[in-house]
Amino acid sequence: MATNEPVARGCDHLDDDELVARFEGRTLAPDDYRHREHLRIAFAMLRGADLGEAAVRFRRAMRGYVAAVGATAKYHETLTWAYLVLVHERMQGAADADSRGFLARHPDLLDHRAGALARHYDVAAITASPVARRIFVLPER
Repeated sequence: MATNEPVARGCDHLDDDELVARFEGRTLAPDDYRHREHLRIAFAMLRGADLGEAAVRFRRAMRGYVAAVGATAKYHETLTWAYLVLVHERMQGAADADSRGFLARHPDLLDHRAGALARHYDVAAITASPVARRIFVLPER
C-alpha cells in the first residue's frame, strides 16, 4: 500500500551509543549514513576523550565502514580530520547531553557547502582534490 509519507532516512532514532556501536559494527545502512551521522558519531567519540585518540578511533572505524559497504572511494582524509577538529573545538566549554543537542546548537556544521568548514576551506576545491582525499591538507584561509 502506497502512502504519501516520506521514507525516514538517517539515524536520529538512535541514541549516540547505539549509533557508534552500529557504525563500528558496520551495520548502518549506507543510505542512513549521511553528513549528520558523521558529525553525531564524531561528537560521541570525542565526548570525554582525547582528540588524538578519538580521531584514530573514528578514522579506523570510518575506513572499516566504507570498506564494508564498498564505498572506499568516498573516504576523504582532509574532510574527516577537519570535521573532527571543528566538532572538538565546538564542544569545549559546553555540556551537551547528546549529539542531537550539540547539532541543534551548531547548525552551521550541518551545512557542508557554506557552513563552518567553508570558513577554512574552499569546500568544492578540497572535496575534489585527490591529494586532500589521500592526506590531510591544511586550510588555506
